[in-house]
This record gives sequence, structure tokens and C-alpha cells, in this order.
Amino acid sequence: MKHLNIIESNDFADKGFKRLLIHDSPYFKILNFNFQPGQELPLHAHDIEGQVSIVVLEGEGWFLLKDDRALPARTGDIVVCDIAEPHGVRAQTAMRILVTIAPPI
Repeated sequence: MKHLNIIESNDFADKGFKRLLIHDSPYFKILNFNFQPGQELPLHAHDIEGQVSIVVLEGEGWFLLKDDRALPARTGDIVVCDIAEPHGVRAQTAMRILVTIAPPI
């Protein structure tokens, strides 16, 4: 069993988002990303099979989608999609997200 407080383990950076690898196994990968206002994880996709979930733990911003679309992203919101589908995040306020990838890349 692994126990970790991601609020205490990962902070924010002025020159780019902060990333913390929480778990990596053959079954799934969990990451925590922290963004300052205006920072983003650009729209991207992975050329593998699997799914990704993105949960907003704190803050507000946008889930970036293909075709220049975006969905509001607020504390408690989640998106789930195939990992091959373009996805990204842009922060409007200080923002913490939790990303789960299955199977891991």
C-alpha cells in the first residue's frame, strides 16, 4: 500500500506546471499536475490504446479538446476519454489536477 498527500508533496512553479508521478504500474499510471494561472498542458494525444481521466482537485480552467473546443473545468469536474483523443488543460486560477492513465504510457 502506498500513502501520499499530494497537496503536501507537489507545489507550484512560476516557469511552468509542476508534475508529480504518484504511481506507475502495468495496470495504470497516476500523475498530479499543478498549474499557475495561464499555464497549460497543451492539447496532445498518445498513439496507444487506453483511456485517461482528468479530475480537477482544486481551481478553475478549461479542458482542451480537439477542433479548438474547450469545456469549463472546476473543482470536482472530471473528463474521461480515449488516450488517443486529443486532450489538454489550461488554468484560469491556481489549479491542481489528478490524471489516471490505463494502461500506462
